[in-house]
Amino acid sequence: MKIGISFAVAVLAAAMMVENSAARGRRKDEQLIETTCTNTPDYELCIKVIREDPSCATAPLQDLALIVVAEIKRKTEEIIVGIEKLQKTGPEEMQPALTKCRSYYNAVMVGNIPVAEQTTWGNPKFAENAMADTKNEAVMCEKAFGKIPTPSPFTKENKYIADVAAVARGIIRNLL
Repeated sequence: MKIGISFAVAVLAAAMMVENSAARGRRKDEQLIETTCTNTPDYELCIKVIREDPSCATAPLQDLALIVVAEIKRKTEEIIVGIEKLQKTGPEEMQPALTKCRSYYNAVMVGNIPVAEQTTWGNPKFAENAMADTKNEAVMCEKAFGKIPTPSPFTKENKYIADVAAVARGIIRNLL
């Protein structure tokens, strides 16, 4: 009987140590996310984007950057679909601005995203420059609508891309 109780106590103690170790690991991972996001221009947005990805809890710094780049890619794909829809159905006066925006976001998809995805593990300077360019492409898309009387249908999306690209750039700078 005494051996059974001792064994049960040992098992319980081991389980508590494993749980305590896991909790420390979670705190350390959470600390990496918080420290990383503190070094970006928008802490709240950084936290929001990163925590939406279930793999963030154990992600190293490079993967945190890739999580944010993946969000830019996802949102850019949505914007391109919206642009293409408006190119088919939107007013004629909007078409030149839509064409410019399509070109800007195509550059993000074809150039900036692949560079950022590849170079976060290689030379992060290229990834940083790609995210700076992504922000500029979003700003240029918004400005394309400033030359026509119809307001931009993508103001919210352009701002979001510009803001998330700035966050990605901030994270990538930690890799330099």
